[in-house]
Amino acid sequence: MPAARMEYIAPWWVAWLHSVPHVGLRLQPVNSTFNPRDASYQESLLFLGLVAAVCLGLNLIFLAAHLVCVCCCRQDDAVQTKQRNSCCVTWTAVVAGLVCCAAVGVGFYGNSETNDGMYQLIYSLDNANHTFSGIDTLVSGTTQQMEVNLEQHLARLGEIFAARGDYIQTLRFIQQMAGTIVAQLSELPVWRGVTAELTELSDQAGHVEYYRWLSYLLLFILHLVICFITCLGLAKRSRCLLALMLCCGALALLLSWTSLAADTAVAVATSDFCAAPDTFILNVTEGQIHTEVTRYYLYCSQSLSSPFQQALTIFQRSLTTMQIQVVGLLQFAVPLFPTAEKDLLGIQLLLNSSESSLHQLTAMLDCRGLHKDYLDALAGICYDGIEGLLYLGLFSILAALAFSTLICAGPRAWKHFTTRDRDYDDIDDDDPFNPQARRIAAHSAPRGQLRSFCSRSSGLGSQTSLQPPAQTVSNAPVSEYMNQAVLFGGNPRYENVPLIGRGSPPPTYSPSMRATYLSVADEHLRHYGNDFPA
Repeated sequence: MPAARMEYIAPWWVAWLHSVPHVGLRLQPVNSTFNPRDASYQESLLFLGLVAAVCLGLNLIFLAAHLVCVCCCRQDDAVQTKQRNSCCVTWTAVVAGLVCCAAVGVGFYGNSETNDGMYQLIYSLDNANHTFSGIDTLVSGTTQQMEVNLEQHLARLGEIFAARGDYIQTLRFIQQMAGTIVAQLSELPVWRGVTAELTELSDQAGHVEYYRWLSYLLLFILHLVICFITCLGLAKRSRCLLALMLCCGALALLLSWTSLAADTAVAVATSDFCAAPDTFILNVTEGQIHTEVTRYYLYCSQSLSSPFQQALTIFQRSLTTMQIQVVGLLQFAVPLFPTAEKDLLGIQLLLNSSESSLHQLTAMLDCRGLHKDYLDALAGICYDGIEGLLYLGLFSILAALAFSTLICAGPRAWKHFTTRDRDYDDIDDDDPFNPQARRIAAHSAPRGQLRSFCSRSSGLGSQTSLQPPAQTVSNAPVSEYMNQAVLFGGNPRYENVPLIGRGSPPPTYSPSMRATYLSVADEHLRHYGNDFPA
């Protein structure tokens, strides 16, 4: 029962991409028929890449103009405006990072789809190559059996049957049938050149696809690393990380537009092929393979008869006739010539092997197997392959948008960091709430001063070598404050004593705490009041 013809139907994106205007470098229209060897067609694909290059130039001009505006404009010094600008920069970076991550996800899917389509194409090419190689092997093997092995058996039988003319006539008839089979096999196409081209095409496609897949994988990793650097730079408010992000973002922007140009050109060219693949293959194989044979495998229609049917039929009839003649010789000649049995049995085994080869050859020459490989190859490049390229193009657009946004937000973040540090510089160094004052105080000499105060309050024998403080002590002297620090273990207890001598309002005390503080203060005034007179 013949299998139903499997039809190839081009997807909608093939028709959409095929309808893209093909224009040469001189802006003249070019035929959209797939013809990679035509110079004008190559220029039309190059023109698509130049369009992406122009878009890159416009993007860079926009970014440059934005950077100039950001550097020239003056920020409002109001606190609310600073907070609003900081929040805007942060959310802009967050949204751009999310868009970049989404773009990488889309790119991973598109890269996988394209890889699946390419390897489906390679697998189909290898299957077709295996079929063609098998056909050539069967034809060459059967031809050698008929021309060499059968000829040896017939030569020995001719010597044995030299006295019997009727047997010699039978041997000549068998030899004639063998020549007919060889003649029919010689009419079959030789696929040696096709297999060599398919092998080269499969190897090139495998190498190109491997490096293409690896390049996009590295590009995805680069994008994720840049997003991580951006988040880390904003979180740590690091200008170095921010500058690194700007440099890497510009590189990623360039790579995104370059990948978009390559994807667009390849997608349009592949769509031009997928719009009419049969026509292109017929034109390419013209002169190498008979057109009737090419059509038979491309269309595999029930209305088309096999171009090998006549040759296979003659092969079958000649082989059957030879088998009948050999059986007759075994029945009538062997009793008279026992030595002829070995050669006749050898001929019979040879004919049985040729019959098995005939069945295999008939199956391999049938159009259904090769036509299925052809449709699988088309599905790989026209469905999965082009679909993956479209997703990769979307990835490039989203990545370019995300990195353009990050580059626009980078100078604002840099300016905000600079303004924040300048505001800290304007604060009094003695202000305990100044972050820079805290950092400076951590590495300066107050620790040594603290030890001198403690030694003055604890070492009573050396009081004559100490000078009294120059400043006037108000309600609670500094010595009192430091002596209280010694009483509490050598460390000031800021939560239990007021900020003395700093002009800061005293904290609010509960009645019990106030009583405790006043009693401790009176006691120290009695003990050390004479050491530091007012």
